[in-house]
Amino acid sequence: MLTPALPPQSVPVFSGFDYMTVDAPRHRVYAAHSGSGSLLVADSQTGTVIGQVRTGPMHGVAVDPGTGLVYTGNGEDDSISEVDPEKLTVLRTVAVPGRVDAMILDPSNGRLYADEDDGTHLYVVDSRTMTLLKTIIVPGHKPEYLQVDPQTHEVYQNISDLAEIAVIDPVNLSVKRTFPTKELVGNHPLQYDAVYHELVAGGTNGVMAAYTREGQLLGTARVPRFDQCDLDRGQHILACAGGGGVTRLQLHPGAAPTVIDTTTIDPGVHTTAVDPATHDIFAVWSRRDGSGDFFEKFVP
Repeated sequence: MLTPALPPQSVPVFSGFDYMTVDAPRHRVYAAHSGSGSLLVADSQTGTVIGQVRTGPMHGVAVDPGTGLVYTGNGEDDSISEVDPEKLTVLRTVAVPGRVDAMILDPSNGRLYADEDDGTHLYVVDSRTMTLLKTIIVPGHKPEYLQVDPQTHEVYQNISDLAEIAVIDPVNLSVKRTFPTKELVGNHPLQYDAVYHELVAGGTNGVMAAYTREGQLLGTARVPRFDQCDLDRGQHILACAGGGGVTRLQLHPGAAPTVIDTTTIDPGVHTTAVDPATHDIFAVWSRRDGSGDFFEKFVP
């Protein structure tokens, strides 16, 4: 089970949250405080909130492990921003032709991949120059979370309305193939284990499924309904938020994931992030009665 390190930390402005990420070397946690249009910055060691940076109605967030710079997908502002988290300032912003939802960075080449919220496009931005490289047309009308293979640099994009995963060619920047995730309905969370070479995706029908990179089903597990998940790549443990808490699942090479435990937190929890160095888990949520927004650190 997860043990709270501190009581929940109050976050100014009731508004709700979206994606989170952790910069382990710099001991920082970043969360999209979407309704307030801000990037939330917290200290992963102390479990306390440092501040917020006004960026726009953000949803996606990614961090460059080399520079420590943070990139925010600014939703309805149709833009991506580069943030200095030490100075709590926006450095540069690039316009994209649609609303940004999830984002991921391939640090090997500085490419940011950002999918269009309830749309048909994937935007590719050069984080070094903050320029739009290409707009890729993807199948369906509801791309959800995406992952990068650090070996092949292929990008895996969940397509929720078609129950499939699209694979993006990193050279041609186009969809090279798709494979079905017929075990899932409304697939949303997606993670990639680079050691096991496996993709793990979850659906709104309460199923978590593991696949090979080629799309072969390895197995499924029955789980609560999840919104977002994050992978502890050292321990191969998946932390998934939804159903009022965080459920952890153990990944297994060539087999289905298995549930470890579930920790109840708050009915509003749907976002989590894992520190790969300490294995601590972080969650953010808005209370459904409107009484506040919160950030909390948990220790396994």
